[in-house]
Amino acid sequence: MQLLRLSPPARAPFGGLHAGPLLPVLLKGPCRSRGKGKDAAAAAAAVVEPAGTRVAGRRMAHPTAVSSAKGIQAKTAGNEVQILERPEERDLDDDYPVIPEVPGAADSQPLISQVRSMLRSMGDGDISISGYDTAWVALVPRLDGGEGPQFPATLRWISSNQLADGSWGDSALFSAYDRITNTLACVVALTKWHLGPGQRAAGLRFLEENVWRLAEEDPESMPIGFEIAFPALLEAARSLGIVGFPYDHEALQGLYATREVKLKRIPMEMMHRVPTSILHTLEGMPGVDWHRILRLQSGDGSFLYSPSATAFALTQTGDRKCLEYIDAIVRKFDGGVPNVYPVDLFEHLWVVDRLERLGISRYFEQEIQHCLDYVSRYWTAEGISWARNSHVKDVDDTAMAFRLLRTHGYDVSPAVFDNFEKDGEFFCFVGQSTQAVTGMYNLNRASQVRFPGEDVLRRAGKFSYEFLREREAKGTIRDKWIIAKDLPGEVQYTLDFPWYASLPRVEARAYLDQYGGDNDIWIGKTLYRMPLVNNNTYLELARRDFNRCQVQHQLEWHGLQKWFAENGLEAFGVAREDILRAYFLAAACIFEPTRATERLSWARVSVLANIISKYLGSNSSGKKMMERFTHNSLYEGNCDVSWLQGDAKGEILVRALQRLIDLLVQEALPIDEGPMYIQNLLQSAWIEWMTEKINTEDDVYGTSNVVPTGSCMVHDKETCLLLVKIIEISAGRIGEAASMINNKDGTWFMQLSSSICDNLHHKMLLSQDAEENKATISHMNRKIDLGMQELVQNVLWEDDDKTSKKTKQTFLSVVKSCYYATNCPPYIVDRHVSKVIFEHVV
Repeated sequence: MQLLRLSPPARAPFGGLHAGPLLPVLLKGPCRSRGKGKDAAAAAAAVVEPAGTRVAGRRMAHPTAVSSAKGIQAKTAGNEVQILERPEERDLDDDYPVIPEVPGAADSQPLISQVRSMLRSMGDGDISISGYDTAWVALVPRLDGGEGPQFPATLRWISSNQLADGSWGDSALFSAYDRITNTLACVVALTKWHLGPGQRAAGLRFLEENVWRLAEEDPESMPIGFEIAFPALLEAARSLGIVGFPYDHEALQGLYATREVKLKRIPMEMMHRVPTSILHTLEGMPGVDWHRILRLQSGDGSFLYSPSATAFALTQTGDRKCLEYIDAIVRKFDGGVPNVYPVDLFEHLWVVDRLERLGISRYFEQEIQHCLDYVSRYWTAEGISWARNSHVKDVDDTAMAFRLLRTHGYDVSPAVFDNFEKDGEFFCFVGQSTQAVTGMYNLNRASQVRFPGEDVLRRAGKFSYEFLREREAKGTIRDKWIIAKDLPGEVQYTLDFPWYASLPRVEARAYLDQYGGDNDIWIGKTLYRMPLVNNNTYLELARRDFNRCQVQHQLEWHGLQKWFAENGLEAFGVAREDILRAYFLAAACIFEPTRATERLSWARVSVLANIISKYLGSNSSGKKMMERFTHNSLYEGNCDVSWLQGDAKGEILVRALQRLIDLLVQEALPIDEGPMYIQNLLQSAWIEWMTEKINTEDDVYGTSNVVPTGSCMVHDKETCLLLVKIIEISAGRIGEAASMINNKDGTWFMQLSSSICDNLHHKMLLSQDAEENKATISHMNRKIDLGMQELVQNVLWEDDDKTSKKTKQTFLSVVKSCYYATNCPPYIVDRHVSKVIFEHVV
């Protein structure tokens, strides 16, 4: 588990959940909160500008330190931990009425069908056209020696796709890099074949009026290979005698100098000997030995899947395989060509990632399985790239594939990341000049599903974490491969809530605010779009699905309050906020509308079990009373509790437990054995739990009559097992539940899961005096981290015939909820409660 240090506040989780300043907090564990100032908010909003505005304006202001928020008293606990006392806040569900009815499942079915159809249509990649690459293909002369272009359809595409301002490029987002590169290339192609004098003139006017913008563009959004390829394009324009372009403009002078420096750094011998990323920009490379370089072609005839590089090679060599590659994509895209093709592995992986993070993957399990089977076929010990069978691998695609394949049960080795490490640093491509934020971001995500002993993932996690935190502190979370709606928010969430602590509904709610849908755009040699990766249909389906679930969650929450009050449990001093937090954890992990029984069982048992634990720990006569109740009422089945007269609280608890068992029997999914069998299992589960509590419970809460904050969320090992047993019974997985009951030792997996919960529960208690218990907490963190690695390995990979896959997932959900609650301060939990349970997604 990464120990976090307080950095200057940058932004709140989810982009600001409540009005007012956020409170800086430093914790051991994954969850941190930082302030969100005006500069950071403005910067986040500027990540993607409106259509027609300049990408160069994207800036992240340097975060400013927040000394203390009004009403907060900070206590320093050593050099690493700062504990903040939370001010008075309103009740969590005040001012949050149940939201109006939203479209139900039937209303979402057309969207589900539409997405399913899209997923089933996946092939080599759905990608937008690049004017730049199309122009390079248009420059290829007839290979039979005749006059004219080899691919006249490309010129028709160029003539039909000029924008109103005379430029070519992405029409919705203005980037000087993109527009000037595309426009000059298209003017060169039209000039070469003496076509479209009016279009050429309009293009040159645009270039003359806008070339100055290059000097103000953000270097992070510079297209791939721009410093090499664009000067070559300028030389092509000069050679054609194109006048009117400001070749000597001061905005271009630095570019010429940069090109010379980069060309000197390129190892020409290596470029001709082994495949490298340089192959992608061959059209800008002087001094190429074409006889040698042809040996480095990809299997489909391309040079690293670049149409422009391959078209230039075709012009120089007339190679048949180059011709076949170009001819195929010109036909496929009806005259235009993309900046890279195919992009099959990239598309298959990023589609799965988006569907999972948006919380709608359950509708497309078959399609997701197909996607991952496809990726698995092309997985290699050296890694993968964006396209199948590539000789050049990259850490971005490799890390995304590793994480998704591992979390779906495929056997993949972390040794693959040794290929991307040198001198203690990790890189995306061999010979890269700058580090990509998203490459390190996905590497960090991959490192979070580490198994015991996988040291390369430990090193990868540490390196990527430190790199991203440094960029975050500088306000430079921008990437050279994507212009996304809220990349800083994505990075922050992943670092603050790693996989162990990321609950499904919390992640989905965050990503609904971060995902840009159609507006997210990728940076290659030019800007390009991936319609199956960045899609408003996904976003609309996710919004509807989240809101539909949220309506049900709100109704369940109101019902839970009624249950609590009707059973008289208010007498035990449990705050309503704690009940809500307990329900939130259940709903954040088991959120589907069809699983209400499991979710409510989790919440009710959490609350009642912790009240009983408190009662047993603070009242010596309570143990005797509960022992008698366990024997007479639960074991013997005697419902007469008249002997409890005079013990008001004891009577409340006994009746509440009896009623809860009856309620769980009524709500549990029907089974062949009938309701009596369910009742017997439930009683047995409670008997086992009560017996353990009576025999082993210490007074961990003291003698106060109030159950402490967090105790309804972080469970000891006995309560962890009780929760899982009752969730499994409620879900109709009777065999799994029965195997856990009357099994004193349990399986190794059960023991591991309950042990982790016990350690988390112990850490929560120790954290009430963090300074005094600093060394013990540090030791506990190491034990928890190792336990989580073993748990993840067993859930994701190893087969254990004694514990079913679904039951393992239940254990994992309970353990992750405890991990989350242990490491998050209450006010962060409360913000997530507001977002997940009450705030409508718009």
